[in-house]
Amino acid sequence: MKKENNYVIIWLLSGCLLLFMMVVVGGITRLTNSGLSMTDWHLVTDTFPPLTEEKWSHAFEEYKKFPEYQKINIHNDFTLSDYKFIYFWEWFHRFIGRIIGLAFIVPFVYFLFKKRLSPETIKKCVILLFMGAFQGFLGWFMVRSGLIDNPDVSHFRLALHLTFAFITFAYTLWVALDLIYPNKATVILPLRRLARVALVFLLLQIIYGGFVAGLNAGLLHNYWPLMSDGQLIHDSVFIEKSTLFLSLIEGKSGVQFVHRTMAYVVVGLILALYYSSKKHILSSLQKKGINVLVIIVFLQFTLGVFTLLYSVPLWLGLLHQVMAFFLLTAMTFTLHRLSK
Repeated sequence: MKKENNYVIIWLLSGCLLLFMMVVVGGITRLTNSGLSMTDWHLVTDTFPPLTEEKWSHAFEEYKKFPEYQKINIHNDFTLSDYKFIYFWEWFHRFIGRIIGLAFIVPFVYFLFKKRLSPETIKKCVILLFMGAFQGFLGWFMVRSGLIDNPDVSHFRLALHLTFAFITFAYTLWVALDLIYPNKATVILPLRRLARVALVFLLLQIIYGGFVAGLNAGLLHNYWPLMSDGQLIHDSVFIEKSTLFLSLIEGKSGVQFVHRTMAYVVVGLILALYYSSKKHILSSLQKKGINVLVIIVFLQFTLGVFTLLYSVPLWLGLLHQVMAFFLLTAMTFTLHRLSK
């Protein structure tokens, strides 16, 4: 690692930490049904929450005009105090997004001015800039879907917003790793191919995790290893939608079936990577990456099982999402060490 890159690396890793916080708070926002509490988007005036009771009352009255209140919360004795609670999490989620924007743009301009960035790193950082802006758009696009007729956001948009946050984090980490390890590692093609396949299926699993969250599909079939009624594939998977394909992407039973089944695929691929690595001479970092990957995937699998069995309590649902983040971190690091 070159000394002149130290501050750039710290900057990028700080961005990774902020993205991690963003995803955690986003998970809390989703699990507490707080995502539709802010019914409008103002880049400057929404920087801080309402500071007077009059402004709180006005925000609450605006919220009452939208489907979530009119179709759900109006029947739940929903008070201004309840509204303040859900407002906080959505506001905090957006606030961290603003901090991420500033934490990236300001140091980026400084490093450009000081000529601390190589042309290759500048290109990667510009990509990160566009990824961050697109993630902000996806957040608005997702929330918008729950403010028209349906009192819930589209699970497709939620999964897209969630998955792109994971991808942005992984790419930021990859750029930092390029600077931390400037010397080329030995590329073992069979392991790299297998790690890439495992990464693809991990991202698919994250997408389906978004589907499960968006459809609240974790609240049914709370059994393991079989679904309800002792069935491997519950009958509802085939009848919930007009076609099997739609059931697997829009049906609660179908989406849960895919998510719980793909977990075995992800575990299997990582185990295959682990046992295949025994046939090759690896560096210490490559070995550590694969070993940590195996440990985390089993922790994540176990958390997934208990999250399902206990019908997604807030703390378990959040911990399951956090562990997915750690799993992607380990996968990104391992693939980087097997590639460069």
